Amino acid sequence: MTSEQNSETPEPKKPAEPSGIDLARVALRAAKEQARARGAEAQQKKQARRGGGLRSGARADGRDPLPLGAAINRLITERGWETPAAVGGVMGRWPQIVGDDLAKHCVPQKYDEDERVLTVQCDSTAWATQLRLLAPQLVARLNQDLGQGTVRLIKVLGPGGPARRYGPLRAPGSTGPGDTYG
Repeated sequence: MTSEQNSETPEPKKPAEPSGIDLARVALRAAKEQARARGAEAQQKKQARRGGGLRSGARADGRDPLPLGAAINRLITERGWETPAAVGGVMGRWPQIVGDDLAKHCVPQKYDEDERVLTVQCDSTAWATQLRLLAPQLVARLNQDLGQGTVRLIKVLGPGGPARRYGPLRAPGSTGPGDTYG
């Protein structure tokens, strides 16, 4: 090998560019916040003209308590957590989405928001193969439920083997008993 071949390093991974839907969500959120700020400013000016600062009144304002669900929805919207919250909801409704048979053997593990990849663990090689065959239809169903482009790929993991045990009857370097998954 030459020194040129050794000095090559892999290029750093570029962050995913926001798509049109994501840009639209950000713009809508910013417009809503600006409108809310303009409304609050006008309310404060109106109260200042009346000769008082912030007062409690008969009408609702930003200081009133919110129901828990409304407060959580507001927090999710303000922080931009719509997609992770929606994917979390899918993980909770997994049996209704994929069916009871598949849900008994395949469990969603995690969702990578940057790569838009859902990782699913199966309990046997046969179910992992079955899920790989159903992956395109499942991606389409998830995107229909969550919004187009939310899930780009389903990464299927096979069964995890038992812990390696070392002892007098073990061959050095053997992977041990396990499934044919590889």
